[in-house]
Amino acid sequence: MDSETALELVKHGVTLLFLDVPQYTLVGVDTQVFSVGPIFKGIKMIPPGPHFVYYSSSSREGREFSPIIGFFIDVGPSEVIVRKWDQQEERLVKVSEEEEERYTLAVKNLEFDRQLGPYNLANYEEWKRLSNFISKSIIKRLEPIGGEISVVCENNVVRNTPKTSMEEALDKQLNIDNSATSFHESQTKGCYYTTIPRVVKCKGVSVQELTSLNLDKTQLLETLLAKDYGGSENSLLGELQFSFVAFLMGQSLQAFFQWKSLVSLLFGCTEAFIKVIYYQLKYGLQKDRMDETGPSLFDDSWLSADSFLHHLFKDFFSLVQDGSVVDGDLLSWTRKFKELLESNLGWEFQQSSVVDGIYFEENDEFAPVVEILGDEAQAI
Repeated sequence: MDSETALELVKHGVTLLFLDVPQYTLVGVDTQVFSVGPIFKGIKMIPPGPHFVYYSSSSREGREFSPIIGFFIDVGPSEVIVRKWDQQEERLVKVSEEEEERYTLAVKNLEFDRQLGPYNLANYEEWKRLSNFISKSIIKRLEPIGGEISVVCENNVVRNTPKTSMEEALDKQLNIDNSATSFHESQTKGCYYTTIPRVVKCKGVSVQELTSLNLDKTQLLETLLAKDYGGSENSLLGELQFSFVAFLMGQSLQAFFQWKSLVSLLFGCTEAFIKVIYYQLKYGLQKDRMDETGPSLFDDSWLSADSFLHHLFKDFFSLVQDGSVVDGDLLSWTRKFKELLESNLGWEFQQSSVVDGIYFEENDEFAPVVEILGDEAQAI
C-alpha cells in the first residue's frame, strides 16, 4: 500500500485508542487479535460500521489469560474511541469528556500514529459476512447495561439453563468464577435477547395440527417476527449474528444458548436462513485462525457428534432430501453445508432407521414431544 492511500485510510478510518494497556494483554477487533507490545496504544484504519471489540488481561509472563470482556460499537468515519486501562479492575474504562476531546485531537494530528496497529483490511470481507445484519439499533436493543459482555457476569443468567454434556464441558473450559466484583454485580442482567420457545403449545388445536406445528416451526417463526422483531427478518438475522459473535469472539455462554435457540428454530422451519449460518460455521471451524497464545473455545467437546448441531443438521438434511419440491438455491447451499461438516468434522448423516429415516436416542432433547391428551397418551 502506498503512503498516500495509507494516510487516507488513517484519516477516514476509525481509531481505537487504548491507553496504559499492560503488555501481553490480548486485544481483538472483529476477527483479528493483537498481543499488546511495549508501545501499543490501539488500532487504526478500521472501516466505519459495526464492530466487536474484546480483550483479555494476562499474567505477567503472558501465559494465562482472564475471561474475555467485549463490547459492540457502531462508528462513523474518522471517529475515535478512547479507553484507559484500570489497573485495579483490569479492564478498559471510559475517560472524561475533556480527556476524550484532547486525545481525539491528538489522534487526528497523528501524534499516536506509530503506536497504533493497522486493521487488516484483507479480513474485512470475512467480518462483513459475519455481521452484515448487525445495526446500531440491534446493538442498542440487545447489549447489556454498560455495554460490556463477559462470561463472568453470566452465572445467574445461565445457571439454570438445561445443558448437554458438550455444554457442561464448555462451562468447565471457561472456568466461570462464582465470586462477583462490583463490576460483575452491575452486569448480572446480561444481554436482552428475545425469548425463543423450544416447544409450540397451542390450546384448541388437534393432535395432528400440534404435531405439524412442532415438526415445522414456520408459524412460530412468523409469530416471533411479527411480535418481537416488528416484522423484520433482518432484525432476527441481526440477533443471530450478534449472539454468534458474542459467543465466538466474546466467549459468552448466554450468547451461545441464544444462538443455539435461534439456530434450532430456523432449522426447524422448512425454509431456513442457511447462508448466514453457513458463513458462521465456515469461519468457526477454521481452527488455525485462532491465536494459539490466547484463549480458544474450539475443542472437540462442543463440536462432537452428540452436540445439538449434529442433531439439527441430521434432521434438516433428511427434511430436504425427503421434500417433494425443493428450491434449487436451498438444495445447493444444503449440499455445501453437508460437505463442510463432513470434511471438517467427519460427521456422517446416513439415516439410522430405514423405517422413518430419523432416529432419536433416549433422553434426546431434540426428540419428538409427547403430550398427554385426556386419558390417552399420544406421541407428537
